[in-house]
Amino acid sequence: MPKRSAREHRTRDEAPSPAKLAHVVLRTRHFEASRDWYISVLAADVVFETQAMAFLTYDDEHHRLALLNVPDAPAAPPKAAGLDHVAFTYGDLGDLLATYARLKDAGIVPYWCVNHGPTTSMYYRDPDGTQVELQIDNFESTDALNAWFRSGAFAENPIGVEFDPDDLIARYRAGTPQEELVRRP
Repeated sequence: MPKRSAREHRTRDEAPSPAKLAHVVLRTRHFEASRDWYISVLAADVVFETQAMAFLTYDDEHHRLALLNVPDAPAAPPKAAGLDHVAFTYGDLGDLLATYARLKDAGIVPYWCVNHGPTTSMYYRDPDGTQVELQIDNFESTDALNAWFRSGAFAENPIGVEFDPDDLIARYRAGTPQEELVRRP
């Protein structure tokens, strides 16, 4: 069904979809460390802060992430229902790898790097243990991605193939084409 503007008439059977995901709010037991971590990881700016909360953004949205200071909150038990991770997409492999190098120099390293097929992803943990995925899309278009899904490759391995980010960055710097670097083996 083609997208319509918000001003166009909708029938009762058609529900409007959100225009975008605005922000994520996280409760943190480590407020200052989490604020500083997200500033570093996302190259974000603090747009508002009190002792109780901080709003951060990295683009034209008024805030993409809010942190609530809850120092006495219990840690979530492993495998509890709820948020598994938050993912942020970079424009291209060069941006993702530059972010990896910058964060590594700051002592922030991913705990898991995997080419899922649809994405090339690096997973980090914030000071509270919340998983944060930094990724790029591996396909030029939704049609190309959907064709790949229909090929059965994802069904054969829905998790993906792990990679060494230092090897990937070396190959990238050596001039290996991005299409080859993001193709899942």
